[in-house]
Amino acid sequence: MSLHPPPTRVETELFTRMPEEFRIRDRDSDWALANKPGERADSFLEGPAFDDAGNLYLVDIPWGRIFRVSPLGEWSLLLQYDGWPNGLKVHRDGMLYVADYRRGLLRVDPGKGSVEPWLTHRNSESFRGLNDLVFGHDGTLYFTDQGQTGMHDPSGRVYRYAPASGRLDCLVANGPSPNGLALSPDGKVLYVAMTRGNAVWRLPLRADGGVSKASVFTAMAGGVSGADGVAVDEAGNVFVCDAGNGCVWSFSPFGEPLHRYVACSGGRTVTNLAFGDADRRMLYIVDSSTASVVRAAVAAPGLRLR
Repeated sequence: MSLHPPPTRVETELFTRMPEEFRIRDRDSDWALANKPGERADSFLEGPAFDDAGNLYLVDIPWGRIFRVSPLGEWSLLLQYDGWPNGLKVHRDGMLYVADYRRGLLRVDPGKGSVEPWLTHRNSESFRGLNDLVFGHDGTLYFTDQGQTGMHDPSGRVYRYAPASGRLDCLVANGPSPNGLALSPDGKVLYVAMTRGNAVWRLPLRADGGVSKASVFTAMAGGVSGADGVAVDEAGNVFVCDAGNGCVWSFSPFGEPLHRYVACSGGRTVTNLAFGDADRRMLYIVDSSTASVVRAAVAAPGLRLR
């Protein structure tokens, strides 16, 4: 028996879908062979993020591509490179920072279309496979190192990096597939989706760079996947993509279920999300199984990320 009333269902509308000219159907990718066995991935979109002009950036993991989508939903290929970009954020300096599964943290100049390594290893050890990232208001970077971890191997990592000092702290080393992550409005709590654990963890952040009394913020319903992308609004509500059930759940700061945003695109693999438009009151949701972006209005503005 549920301890909470059922969440309110919210319908979405289609914003845009990848044009046919950008779908790669004539060959397999190594990423898809490992992560989508038996499927031919013509694309796999992730990492939505908006710049100040309202352009939406999306990464395409298996083919190493970064796309720019205009406010009208028009697509252009910003660049393609030898990598597997997974998470992306637009920094206050206008650069794009990418969590790349193969190459670590990268920095992209959207004006030049160039890509360069930024942080590729820790103590001479390569990362297992980066997934997502988020910047705090003070410029501190948090990112997940997922690799192929899961319930069989709960050794995924969550890192905190201070660019000014170059200090890199491992906050978590026992995560069952750490994925999307987001900060609370006051910056004192980090929420991390543990995909194969079907849960979102709550990590209280200490001033000394560590965490204390990590806990499960909410447990997901289960299924073939689990919690994926995470975002937070100015009221402290937490939005979580359900990568196997075609929707986004929202929770109060106390973990109470509020809404279920259902993707109208027809796919089940909802991977990530971002708040957009001038007032950040529109939630944009990526359905990777159909290469679509859907959207729905929300009550509180999304948390400003830069």
